[in-house]
Amino acid sequence: MSGDGDFGLLSPVSASPAVVALTGDRAVIAAILDVEAAWASVLEEAGFAPAGSAAVVTEAAESWAYDAASIAERAQGGANPVIPLLADLRGRVRGLDASALAAVHTSLTSQDVLDSALMLLAHRVVSALLAEAKGTTTALAALAEQHADTLCVGRSLTQHALPSTFGLKAAQWFHGVAAAAGRLETLELPVQFGGAAGTLAAGTVLTEGSSSSPFDLADALAGKLGLAPAPAPWHTNRLAVTALGDSLASLTDSFGKIASDLLFLSRPEVAELGEPQAAGRGVSSAMPQKQNPVLSVLIRSAALQAPGLAAQLHMAAANFNDERPDGAWHSEWQALRSLLRLALGAAAQLRELAEGLRVFPEAMRRNLEISGPLLLSEAVASSVAPLLGADRSEAKAKLQAVVDETLGAPAAEQPRIYTKLLREVVPASKLSDEELEDLLDPANYIGEAAEISRRILAAYPEFAHTNPKGADRG
Repeated sequence: MSGDGDFGLLSPVSASPAVVALTGDRAVIAAILDVEAAWASVLEEAGFAPAGSAAVVTEAAESWAYDAASIAERAQGGANPVIPLLADLRGRVRGLDASALAAVHTSLTSQDVLDSALMLLAHRVVSALLAEAKGTTTALAALAEQHADTLCVGRSLTQHALPSTFGLKAAQWFHGVAAAAGRLETLELPVQFGGAAGTLAAGTVLTEGSSSSPFDLADALAGKLGLAPAPAPWHTNRLAVTALGDSLASLTDSFGKIASDLLFLSRPEVAELGEPQAAGRGVSSAMPQKQNPVLSVLIRSAALQAPGLAAQLHMAAANFNDERPDGAWHSEWQALRSLLRLALGAAAQLRELAEGLRVFPEAMRRNLEISGPLLLSEAVASSVAPLLGADRSEAKAKLQAVVDETLGAPAAEQPRIYTKLLREVVPASKLSDEELEDLLDPANYIGEAAEISRRILAAYPEFAHTNPKGADRG
């Protein structure tokens, strides 16, 4: 890489060689050339190009031989990069064997090639993205199982709510990622074909008198590229693009949920979790003592950007006028690539975070005990109110008064005061000391936490287990 290209200086979440290799300008050029080479092979096999043409085009379509900066600059002349790249490709084919020019771009249009190339680019990114996501879900499933009985406090609207388990929290993280990744995994990425105005007129002329139709050629192209066949051209119906964008945004949403939780739970005053440590990570330019949770910060940055990019794809789709739009199509390209970059970059960082997450059960217990027995006031209301007489509303009012009076006391005194006031309302004849102790034990009021976790993991078995750490990274 050289010159003034985009290295991701202001987007560190996606500034990695792996992301650049799959989404950079060189990857876009390679995808366009792969479409052209695959089409040449289709034409030769169908008898519409001289024998040997496909090999010539494939040799000419080696992406390293093309000047990305020059193509980008010349793309302004035709408003898309296919036109200048095609000119360069034809020049290389001509130098190898001019007869093979019959196999280059015949009956296609720029949108056929670029749409198919972007679907191909997405297909490659999604494969890598799903590998990272499955590494994350495997780690989260292990955490859910390991910490099924690790007590922690559940929080609602920033306040302590009820006892819970860290295993359930990890299982819910798993649920979000697995559900979104599963949706992305089943998404079809179709080949594009349609010709200059979506009528396949040139393809019809090309195949006239043969046993093939333009639809047969398009299906063959899809097969060679590993894309889904399309029943008809979709050049102005952009569901393929918006569905991909929505799936990517949903996946980064699930990443963002985890990052947001970790950013809170790793605060020094909470200290229930910690990011994996690495030399030079989390440093501050001014404060040597800081260990910033930078993985979570970068993941959250991706989650905050993704919805706007998905919205841009919908904005474009809603403004696809005529049979080739004047700007809407062009506004898709960068938004889609940015979504792919952010999702892949965040996925790799989340996997590292999940696989190396530090869990501190003792801090979870300490924070759980801050609210003391008040945390069990719901359990108390459910179990004790029936013991206080037939008038449930009056009984609940008495128990609420106990809570209100307790909250007026200093925090350090609240556990003792709550128990004392509760005992005044509920005599030992109705609730023994042993029964009261059990009632105020947070471990006895976690509901179906373990079963919820089990059901979540069982619903996505393909995401609960994968290859050993690092084995599925290319």
